[in-house]
Amino acid sequence: MRTTSLRFSFLAILFALMAGCSESEPTSAGSVSPEAEPPEYPVTWRFALEEIEGSVQHAYAEALKESIEELSDGKILLDIFPYGSLGTSAQLTELAKNGSVNLAFASPGHLADQIPEVGVFTLHYLLSDDGEVNRQLLASPELMAMFETPYASRNLKLLAFVPEGWMAWTANKPLRTPADFEGLRIRTMTSDMAAATYRAYGAKPSQTPYSQVYSDLQLRQIDAQTNPIFAIEEMNFYEVQSTLTDARPAQFISSLVTNGDWYKALPAKQQQWLDSALAEVAEVSWKTQEELNQTRLESMLEAGDIKVVRLTESERAAFAEASKPVHQDYMDATGERGSEILKRIRQLVETLESRAQTSPTENGG
Repeated sequence: MRTTSLRFSFLAILFALMAGCSESEPTSAGSVSPEAEPPEYPVTWRFALEEIEGSVQHAYAEALKESIEELSDGKILLDIFPYGSLGTSAQLTELAKNGSVNLAFASPGHLADQIPEVGVFTLHYLLSDDGEVNRQLLASPELMAMFETPYASRNLKLLAFVPEGWMAWTANKPLRTPADFEGLRIRTMTSDMAAATYRAYGAKPSQTPYSQVYSDLQLRQIDAQTNPIFAIEEMNFYEVQSTLTDARPAQFISSLVTNGDWYKALPAKQQQWLDSALAEVAEVSWKTQEELNQTRLESMLEAGDIKVVRLTESERAAFAEASKPVHQDYMDATGERGSEILKRIRQLVETLESRAQTSPTENGG
């Protein structure tokens, strides 16, 4: 549900003041400095989302709220701010970095401009077609460890990767071949790496804020956009586009972050509650995105405002081939560390796929 401009202005002023406080001044209950005594309970933590109410991120946040409030017996309270409450995605990351919010979603679609290594998640045809393989990959401690240092370099503590489903394309025509993208003005996420693949297809990426996409499509300032299916439905993009192309080029993967110093300064019990709650909701988020993407697709089809085109494997292979130069661009931009991350992700996908193929036999079918 969209918030009012009045609420936005009030909260923007509030958090600007908080961000400007000196370290010697009292902090809010959820922003304890290392020197401060642990606050009296209950403590309220602020959680900023990149998506509106009813989204995958909102469902995740609600599940985390329920979990951590139950684990702490009400000592920790979670205050959730849906998209539009506090600013754009990039602004939310800044609020997390300076401690004005305690938890925030930060998607590679904008974060890759600050942490180039996370741009790997915007590369096309890197992950598996097997959803369970991708779930295991994104939950693996090894993957988390790969990104610990890059996030820390920006004073961010990486808490989790949260998958939100396959990206899809909408336009006023089917997008079956790279040639269909020639000259197409497509809105992508705001990082250069997110736009690079579409340039490789011949498109003209437009990197505009999420909240501006509907009006830009309606006014024909852009021709197409890309998002997971649930987002296409909840933001009503299907009302101003005729065709959804299901190409499954990449998963939309967000990351959950906090201020590194804030996390370190948490009392041990609070860290334990947070870590336990995160582990508890990981499976919830995966199931939620599957359900939401399916039900939202059915809702759009029932409305009859958009038709769905599903690419064949040979059509997807043509896009995969056209996107290969961007994988090299990623390695050039991230150097040795990024190259190693890309290599290990490929290896992990291959290993997990191999296990998935052999496990039915090992289990007796």
